[in-house]
Amino acid sequence: MRGRVLDVGAGAGRVALELQDRGHEVVAVDVSPGAVEVCRRRGVRDARVVAFEDVDASIGPIDTVVMFGNNFGLFGGAAKARRMLRRLHRLTTPQGRIVAETRHTFSTDNPDHVDYHERNRKRGRMPGQLRLRVRFRLAATPWFDYLIVSPDELRELVAGSGWEVSRLIEGEAGIYVAVLDKA
Repeated sequence: MRGRVLDVGAGAGRVALELQDRGHEVVAVDVSPGAVEVCRRRGVRDARVVAFEDVDASIGPIDTVVMFGNNFGLFGGAAKARRMLRRLHRLTTPQGRIVAETRHTFSTDNPDHVDYHERNRKRGRMPGQLRLRVRFRLAATPWFDYLIVSPDELRELVAGSGWEVSRLIEGEAGIYVAVLDKA
């Protein structure tokens, strides 16, 4: 990690707390007021209720954007991904970096998943674009798009955004981390 960090989709603050312990100034953002409250109670010094698409210059200059916990998915779809990548390019310092976790879209041979990919293609959506919401007991989020991409799809999304894929770190079960640096 470099310098001042934006933790997107911070949840309960696990990553933000670790980065704070390592000496980084961290701005943790999450769309959930409950998650942000948990972050604050656990000791995250700067936790804000902000949707990813609402992140703007008011957060101040950022050196590194982290999107762990498969949070590359928050890019939602191709158009939003390109728009947000350009925005993050403007909001980050010259040495800006994005570190984002996702999963290989095509690392499955499950026929249900393969069929889902094909239905998405026919509807003009990316194969790994999901439409979902999160539920807990009687509480539920609004429906939202969530994006899972292969390394090749990621490279296509990044092209022309001011970012370049500098490294892919392979994990288990199709999970990988992409390190994007300013081009």
